[in-house]
Amino acid sequence: MSDCIFCKIISGEIPSTNVYKDEQVTAFRDINPAAPTHVLIVPNKHIDSVNMIMVDDEPLIGHLFFVAKQLAAQEGISEGGYRLIINTGAEAGQTVFHIHLHLLGGGPMKHPMG
Repeated sequence: MSDCIFCKIISGEIPSTNVYKDEQVTAFRDINPAAPTHVLIVPNKHIDSVNMIMVDDEPLIGHLFFVAKQLAAQEGISEGGYRLIINTGAEAGQTVFHIHLHLLGGGPMKHPMG
């Protein structure tokens, strides 16, 4: 989508600190981190939210989580623990309507959420 900030990051139109990129996903550091490690993992295909996932997207969504596991190890947070978050809809805190997985870690997480 032409006005989607994540689509512009994926295309290189907007600079970002990429930590991973392949033919299916792009991962980059959040500009307003909520934890010492805060990476956004975004499908290169524009999908507005979890509510818009189609059956054909199942392998792509699985790949998002596989990349999250790999990045947690790369970032050195897999042993201590990390949190994965997908916000769906405005009331859940989704502010960019391009599905994205937050990878957070590097210290104790606050609980409960919400």
